[in-house]
Amino acid sequence: MDDLILTAGEGGARLDKYIADNSEISRSYAARLAGDGMVTVNGKAADKKTRLTAGDIVRISVPEPETLAAEPEDIPLDIVYEDESVIVVNKPQGMVVHPAPGSASGTLVNGLLFHCTLSSINGVIRPGIVHRIDKDTSGLLVVAKTNAAHEALAAQLKEHKALRKYFAIVHGNIKEDEGTVDKPIGRHPVDRKKMAIIEGGREAVTHYRVIERLGQYTLVECILETGRTHQIRVHMASIAHPVLGDPVYGIKKEKYKTNGQLLHAATLGFTHPVTGELMEFHAELPDYFTAVLEKLRKPGSL
Repeated sequence: MDDLILTAGEGGARLDKYIADNSEISRSYAARLAGDGMVTVNGKAADKKTRLTAGDIVRISVPEPETLAAEPEDIPLDIVYEDESVIVVNKPQGMVVHPAPGSASGTLVNGLLFHCTLSSINGVIRPGIVHRIDKDTSGLLVVAKTNAAHEALAAQLKEHKALRKYFAIVHGNIKEDEGTVDKPIGRHPVDRKKMAIIEGGREAVTHYRVIERLGQYTLVECILETGRTHQIRVHMASIAHPVLGDPVYGIKKEKYKTNGQLLHAATLGFTHPVTGELMEFHAELPDYFTAVLEKLRKPGSL
């Protein structure tokens, strides 16, 4: 267990907010630590609502993180392609890619480890994972089975040489037939679970093209030039066309009930790390996606 010691520079700040603003600890986690008696001010246990005075010494006892390791599980997988170096999987909506606190089992990695050996570059939590898609996004991703394949695929992604096309249903009728969103993305300055358009963030470029206009909604194809966390969701929301069903960046009261954002990784292309062959894979729109499309296409449904 490591102790983090902070000295309040000015008075008036609430304890949990002060910790969040001056460390890598989130405000909610700081509040929980205070509630567990793990935070002291000038040597005395303090409540999360404690107001600090300039010069106060704040000591936070941060527990060691839980050790996680991905265990093999017999989970059905939709394998699109496989050889000795790579495996391409069509991930269903609702499946987490790799274990994390709160999702230690039932992930894509758990299922893959039961099926085959994966590269060890990303350790015991994310073996073989070269790129990710969100839990409630469906579609294609390539996973490395060897370290050499992992390094080669990671280099292609870094150099923007891999092809990743998504379909999304977004709010609003996009006037332009196509466009590009070139806005840097970084961690949200207040809500650390979210991403945001921020000055000084990492370069992020998304190209979009209108496939079908659906009254108050639009079906678009998005091509990733970069691959930042939540990139399409953040970029489309930034131009006032958030993805339908997005619980984080979308509209709070949706007319259509979904289990998450209507976003599907439909096309994946890369150069095979061993043979040098250009490979391209396609995944049809899943039922959850086409069901909403059919509703939007019905006269009077808008």
